Amino acid sequence: MRKLSVVSAFMFLLVSLSGCQQNNQVDYETEAEVIDGDFIYRLSTEKAAYGKDEPVTIYAELEYTGDQEEIEITHADSPFSFPMIETTRNYEIDYMMQEPLVSTTLTRGEPLREEYSGGQVTYSYKDEEEYIAFLEQFTDQRFPEGHYVVTGIADFNVPDNEGPGEDIEYNIRAEIEFSVDRN
Repeated sequence: MRKLSVVSAFMFLLVSLSGCQQNNQVDYETEAEVIDGDFIYRLSTEKAAYGKDEPVTIYAELEYTGDQEEIEITHADSPFSFPMIETTRNYEIDYMMQEPLVSTTLTRGEPLREEYSGGQVTYSYKDEEEYIAFLEQFTDQRFPEGHYVVTGIADFNVPDNEGPGEDIEYNIRAEIEFSVDRN
């Protein structure tokens, strides 16, 4: 009987420990898709967890699904931006870009795809030294350790051929997250 109790206790401990281990694993949303009218916006990262010196890959896609074979959109330097927050330190990482008026032709069913390339990081002399050092790592495409939430944005205009001549504005947002660990 005592042998059975020891085996039962061991099995209970093993099951309990494996349950705790499973609860410590984080399951981040690494892909998001938003449909807005005739457009599908997708935001994704390849992995939920990256190693400290591993390149982080983030993509945005915009797909036209309407009736026309092609449609022209206008936007800043890119229709995509990738602002994010590092939640461990509560640091905001803005995504700055040039704002000329650029037009792009989208073909129905063929997504326009762009990879995150770091953007332009800005800070002021009033910011804390730790924050400045943190942001400067992004200019080298290195992500410091932490938990990141990316709020990707597809911001563009489409000419309104049926209305009073004003453009239809789109500002589609999606959110993904990932971590960078010291491994």
